Amino acid sequence: MLASKIKGLRWWMIGLVMLGAVINYLTRSTLAVAAPTLLQDLSITTQEYSYITAAFQGAIMLQPLCGYVLDVIGLKYGFAIFATCWSFICMAHGMATNWQTLAFLRGLLGLAEGSANPAGMKAVSEWFPAKERGMAGGIFNIGASFGSMLAPPLVVWAILHYNWQSAFVITGALGLVWVCAWLLLYDAPARHRKLAAAEAAHIAAGQEKHLQGDGTRPSIASVLRMRNFWGIALPRFLADPAWGTLSFWVPLYLTTVRGFDLAQIAMFAWLPFLAADLGCLFGPAVVLWLQKRGVRLINARRGAFTVGATMMMGVAFVGFVESPYTAIALLSLCGFAHQTLSVTVITMSSDLFRRNEVATVAGMCGTFGNLGLLIFSLLIGGLMATVGYTPFFVSLAVLDLVAAALLWTLVREPAQEPAHPETLLTKPA
Repeated sequence: MLASKIKGLRWWMIGLVMLGAVINYLTRSTLAVAAPTLLQDLSITTQEYSYITAAFQGAIMLQPLCGYVLDVIGLKYGFAIFATCWSFICMAHGMATNWQTLAFLRGLLGLAEGSANPAGMKAVSEWFPAKERGMAGGIFNIGASFGSMLAPPLVVWAILHYNWQSAFVITGALGLVWVCAWLLLYDAPARHRKLAAAEAAHIAAGQEKHLQGDGTRPSIASVLRMRNFWGIALPRFLADPAWGTLSFWVPLYLTTVRGFDLAQIAMFAWLPFLAADLGCLFGPAVVLWLQKRGVRLINARRGAFTVGATMMMGVAFVGFVESPYTAIALLSLCGFAHQTLSVTVITMSSDLFRRNEVATVAGMCGTFGNLGLLIFSLLIGGLMATVGYTPFFVSLAVLDLVAAALLWTLVREPAQEPAHPETLLTKPA
């Protein structure tokens, strides 16, 4: 039923953006899966590994720079430049011989890969009317979890058949293939030769007039003075550590605490990301369900975020269960719940800000999200040996509940928003 509603060139375009996100998260997740082998081969300690992940998180906080570049030079060529850079940087990881080199390369990778989220939100804002942006954002965000889900079997296969260095070369080369497809197939709606007039009119008719860009360059200073920016940025600061924990620390947790070997990592470490894929669709579905019952768009998004934050309470019990398979199930619930709330709050940048600001705002919010992840990752690296992982799993549940409270408190609905917006499910294009 839903598939029949999702048709038109705009859905192919968001699928192409999603594929770029798959490659983005595949390359960034390669290190986490290779970590048990790589750390032993290069004699890298857990503390030094936290410095390596921190270098990535520190550099990816420059997302506002990426967003600004995308807003100024355009999505097509800007995203292609960033993707080319992250592909070659990923391949260069295979030449690292110590943790310092890895940290340097991870920093460069973080800078280039910080373009993914602003690019996705810019594409959503350009190609989709308001009533479809939640679903489009959910489809785009599937790329993050699918890329992370693909990493364990692909990277383990490369290590078992070749070596850990080859894993970085293979995933980086896939990025270069995607860049060629992106340059060949993508363009903005105003310039795309394959866009039919009826679909162009459908997109334009559903764009909020008060969010149309005026052609000026975005002002970071003015964005920082906006209450709604902080209403998105602070919840992301509190919520994003959950994704970083799944992406960077779960393979080590399963190895050191649950006793998994490399083959078991390949079998089970992808399951939380499969659940996250479903969460990417569940969040927008909750929003649509609430809208059909008369809930305004922003309140519907806040409601979906709260549902995800409530489900995140399950991750608090990961460290207390005896069965490793129960722990995997709870981590999978964490992936599902996090993406339920994450795709919701990320999409709000396209609901609250003008078209010429969306990528910049998304990048700035991403900076706060990655700052939270950076702090959390350093705390794990510094305290894991003394307090273990359990306190960190508990704190993830608490942080998301606080994030939900901030989202309800700080965000204000635009006065121009219609009381009963139409939904994708009630009126197909």
